[in-house]
Amino acid sequence: MGLIRAGSRLASHGYSGYGAAAAAAQRGLWARGPRIPNERSAPPPTTLRRIHWAPQSCPRQERRHYSKDKDKCDEDHCRQEPSIWYKMLESAATSLASILVLGTGFALAAYTYHKSYKYFVLEKMSNAFEPGDPVLDLAAIGKDLPLSKTAAATHWIERPEQATVDEIVAGKEVGHYHLFIGEKGTGKSSMLLEAMRKIDGDGVAMFEAHADLEIFRIRLGKALDYEFHEDYMGSYFSERGPRDTTALLDIERALNKVEKVALKRRARVGRPLVIIINQMHLIRDDDDGKDLIELLQQRAEAWAASNLVTMVFNSDDYWVYERLKQLSTRMAVLTVLDLPKHQAIAALKNYRRRYFAEVPSSQILEEIYDKVGGRLNFLNRVAKSPDMLATCEEIKRVEKTWFLNQCWILGEEMDDDVMDQQKWAAAAVVLATALVDKEEEMEKTYDPKQGHILPSYPLHIAQEIMTRADFVRALDRLNLFSITSKAEVRASSVPMHIAFREIVAQPGFREHLQATIDRIAAIESLGRTRELVAKDLVWGGKYEIKKSYGGVEVSLKQEGKKRDITIVDDDDEGGSDEKSDD
Repeated sequence: MGLIRAGSRLASHGYSGYGAAAAAAQRGLWARGPRIPNERSAPPPTTLRRIHWAPQSCPRQERRHYSKDKDKCDEDHCRQEPSIWYKMLESAATSLASILVLGTGFALAAYTYHKSYKYFVLEKMSNAFEPGDPVLDLAAIGKDLPLSKTAAATHWIERPEQATVDEIVAGKEVGHYHLFIGEKGTGKSSMLLEAMRKIDGDGVAMFEAHADLEIFRIRLGKALDYEFHEDYMGSYFSERGPRDTTALLDIERALNKVEKVALKRRARVGRPLVIIINQMHLIRDDDDGKDLIELLQQRAEAWAASNLVTMVFNSDDYWVYERLKQLSTRMAVLTVLDLPKHQAIAALKNYRRRYFAEVPSSQILEEIYDKVGGRLNFLNRVAKSPDMLATCEEIKRVEKTWFLNQCWILGEEMDDDVMDQQKWAAAAVVLATALVDKEEEMEKTYDPKQGHILPSYPLHIAQEIMTRADFVRALDRLNLFSITSKAEVRASSVPMHIAFREIVAQPGFREHLQATIDRIAAIESLGRTRELVAKDLVWGGKYEIKKSYGGVEVSLKQEGKKRDITIVDDDDEGGSDEKSDD
């Protein structure tokens, strides 16, 4: 049949020979014998009919029913070629449907991503407050704290404030946020770490402050296990993400997340979270630092009122207390001072037993206390040394050298270029001298049970002694003097006060100090003096000087003429104006 069709098609295109061959093949095929008729098959034709082929535009199914009437295929069975407008509409509909499908898919994916991302952010932050924080173990090793509760009695001395700190860190002391203030090395951080160790850091996060807000942000994120949207998906499409902002806004965003975590934990555990910010004095006392402290304090006030989070600030310097005091309503201050005499001696015994397995005599222990006082870091250094008395002398020498390098006065021969620095140094030396002199007015400076009683002045009196109100806080930052939470100014430590005594006791010290003060006054006087040089006097001339409104009027009288010169002093402008009338 294929051969017949091929021949017929060729015949239709004008190839008669092929048509005849096709007809012969058809006759030969029919000559083989009649088919067996059935219900579905038609009897073979008795005569040869002309075959009409369906055009290629007709579908294959419709070609089977093609009849000899050619127009019937075009009208009934074959579809016409679609127009250009129909094709454009079909393409536009296809494109629109594809865009809708892709847009819907991306929207659902983005919505799912953001919801899941926020969920995992809160889960990660919740895990940061779970027990077993590795940062606690590292800090405990660095602070020489015991790794088990049974070793605490032999390796570490417990301060009187430890019970209060334990209540705060465990979340049992609610309704307040706390400021720990005291000199460097008194054991504030050690008490906080010891309290964290007792509860295995459950519900507590602790990190160190820094002067740079970006580093502060990173440390806060590390403590809370929060990345500040740094893995934002929009960055793949070069879109601006929520991280592109300032460090202060990032800190605010992190605290918002902490609030959500605290709400969930409050319902589950029933006690607040605790966030400890250590070394708050490292924050700069500038506009950025004040904004950061104000942000943290606002959160601390709100969380203390709702018992969600207890904030603990740890600082060595007084200016942090002054800054927080301005807006505080729920702040509790805990002052950490040097250990009393009996506790200092007990700590020294424990340290010495730990490092050298020996117990010094009571006479040696009291002599050491007389030299270094009850400062824990000094006691630790002395206990680790083979020669404890020599280490005490070294500590005193270091403190004295630090004070002299920062504040020594240059005397009468100093140059006027260093006057600003010498003002600051002379004020510090004057205050140190006043503290040494006050010992004579005190009833006692040493108590057999309490130990050293360092002389001190109220802050306003210290400013009056220094004749400056802005120097004493800078001296506190340098650990030369200390300002307590009760606004009392004294030496930063017992070795520093002993250094003050030695400096004041030097031969000719007070004369040297007075010469420096006189030189400073002379330089300032020269800066306030106006010099008037008269060059117009000749034989018979003279000046008449009288005070007038707004200045001084000077008249030059000579034979034949009079010249008036008016000099007006203007202190605000830092100069003088002259006007002459000839």
